[in-house]
Amino acid sequence: MAENQRSSVKDEELYEKLREEQGYSKEKAARIANSANNEGRKAQGKKGGNQPQYEDWTGDELKDRAKELDISGYSDMNKDELIDQLRNH
Repeated sequence: MAENQRSSVKDEELYEKLREEQGYSKEKAARIANSANNEGRKAQGKKGGNQPQYEDWTGDELKDRAKELDISGYSDMNKDELIDQLRNH
């Protein structure tokens, strides 16, 4: 679809910024730009679910999660190492 024939986007400036600067797909940029309000935009563009950030977890909670995921050597890791392993396993 030609750019001037694109379906209605509520916030054209945001759409273009997401496409050009962030590299978002047309679909994702349109969904975010068409969100009802700013909070909707933040939530729609954010990855993940309702789980708290790993930085908010205790060391024991991180180790339990690493054990669930069968990450080896977790017992010798500090909190930052655990977070890195959990995010990149």
